[in-house]
Amino acid sequence: MRLIGTVTPDRPLLVLALPEEAAYLDAALPVLLTGMGKVNAAAALATVLAGGPKPSAVVNLGTAGALRPGLAGTHEIGRVLQHDLDTPLLEQLTGRPMDGPIDLGPAGPVLATGDRFVSSDTERDELARAADLVDMEGYAIATVASRAGLPVRLVKHVSDEAGDGAELSWQASVDGCARLLADWAAAHLR
Repeated sequence: MRLIGTVTPDRPLLVLALPEEAAYLDAALPVLLTGMGKVNAAAALATVLAGGPKPSAVVNLGTAGALRPGLAGTHEIGRVLQHDLDTPLLEQLTGRPMDGPIDLGPAGPVLATGDRFVSSDTERDELARAADLVDMEGYAIATVASRAGLPVRLVKHVSDEAGDGAELSWQASVDGCARLLADWAAAHLR
C-alpha cells in the first residue's frame, strides 16, 4: 500500500492497484496504490479511510479484461459483482443474504471481480454469462467505499481480451491504458 498526496474532504481519492496503472496521473489528486487483489484493495482503502479525513468520493481507475469480443476503450461501471464467491450456495447454506452485486449507476457495463487473473478461454466464456469485464479489485473498493458512506465510481480501461494469452496482452498494453486512464481523470475529475 502506498498513499501519494494528502486526502482532503474536498477532493476525490484515486484508487489503483499498481504503479504501472497510475504512471501518468497528475499530482493534483491523492492516489492510493493498493496492490493486486480484493484483500489488498479492501485493506488499503479501509486503512486510509479509518486513519484521517475522508475524501469527497472514491474513484477506482484500472485495467480490465474484456469478456466479450469487440469490447474496448474506457468504461464507467454500472454494476459490480464477485465472480469467485459462490453467493447462491452460501445464502442457501446460511439462510442469510450474502454480499451480492453492487449497483453503481443506471448505465455502464457489468464488472466481475475476483482474485484470479482470467487467462483461459473457458473461464472467460463462463464469466461472460454474467458480466462484460473482469478485474481483481473493483468489488472490494466499491464495498469499502459504500460501507464508509462515500460515493464510488469504478472506471476501467480494457487492456486485453481475457482468455488465452491475456497476461502477454496486459503487459504490452498497460502503459497505453495508463495514459488513457490519466486522460479520463483529467477530463472528469477535479
